[in-house]
Amino acid sequence: MPDLSRPKGPKIIAVANQKGGVGKTTTAINLASALAESGQKVLIVDLDPQGNASTGLGIDAANRDLTTYDLLVDDAPLADVIRDTGFAGLSIIPATVDLSSADIELFSNEKRSFLLHDALRQTAMDRFGFDYIMIDCPPSLSLLTVNAMVAAHSVLVPLQSEFFALEGLSQLMLTIREIRQSANPELRIEGVVLTMYDRRNNLSRQVEQDARDNLGDLVFQTVIPRNVRVSEAPSYAMPVLSYDAQSQGAVAYRQLARELARKHKRIAA
Repeated sequence: MPDLSRPKGPKIIAVANQKGGVGKTTTAINLASALAESGQKVLIVDLDPQGNASTGLGIDAANRDLTTYDLLVDDAPLADVIRDTGFAGLSIIPATVDLSSADIELFSNEKRSFLLHDALRQTAMDRFGFDYIMIDCPPSLSLLTVNAMVAAHSVLVPLQSEFFALEGLSQLMLTIREIRQSANPELRIEGVVLTMYDRRNNLSRQVEQDARDNLGDLVFQTVIPRNVRVSEAPSYAMPVLSYDAQSQGAVAYRQLARELARKHKRIAA
């Protein structure tokens, strides 16, 4: 008998910010890991041609035979592209630099903006039983990012705690509004999470205050601190929760996962 208390289908969240170096991939990896640690089953879709999420979870570049490129361009079966990461409850569709040509190759496809949407909603997805799908977007407002937003239920925006941080949000918000008006009327902003936050720094506190004044409840209560363990973890091909489970960064991402799960009424331990 099905569990009627469980929402139907996975929550699909695009992690996006067209500005690079804001902790986007770091947030995708570690938030997904924290959700998985709490008992959720999570898939990361690496939609960045740099493939950093794949590398950060131990998927060696030489072993990425089938990737998001094959899923989008060649309609590869989900069972062939979804990979186990070796971390309990966490899977990934990896990416390679091949994805950088997808914008050009897909331009003539009249369904080019809906390819990821359709791929993630195949009936074949049901057998995996994912609770969340996190899409790690490239640092640009390209066709790949549009695909992510058309496919997603919501967009989570990492915001670096530095000067001019809010100024780059206007174009992203405009893109979200355009997608909502044209291709995905249900798309919403999941929230803005402040990253690389230093409580000893007046600038970080000022950015937080400005963000909360301007964006209100859209800003998560949890902030992600600037933490050397978070920076080191990818070089060991693991999330910070596995690299140093008691570090400030790991604690913060667990707290963010709980905050997200409460919003979705999927309680994280």
